[in-house]
Amino acid sequence: QVQLVESGGGLVQPGGSLRLSCAASLNIFSDNTMGWYRQAPGKQREAVAIVWRSGITTYADSVRGRFTGFRDNAENAVYLQMNTLKPEDTAVYYCNLVPPLDDYWGPGTQVTVSS
Repeated sequence: QVQLVESGGGLVQPGGSLRLSCAASLNIFSDNTMGWYRQAPGKQREAVAIVWRSGITTYADSVRGRFTGFRDNAENAVYLQMNTLKPEDTAVYYCNLVPPLDDYWGPGTQVTVSS
């Protein structure tokens, strides 16, 4: 059973930055396309970044140019660098495979952007 654990969230002011990390109990990142997802209160979960096996990352329009997703296969981790954060980025952030597997959802990490 794979367990994914996200970390790095917190409270930040608009315009600030955070780096999220995702670790796995098994080495799954090198063989899989990984995604960063978020769910804001009252909204459906959405994908914000897809980190392909090649290392290329594609982004949702809402975060393109501000977020950078990348992987470190040696560290068995994926990351999401979030810059120029906006209040609308407030959400719980998760990592999972692409497409996501129900059993792989971790607890997520809360990101709150507020002054």
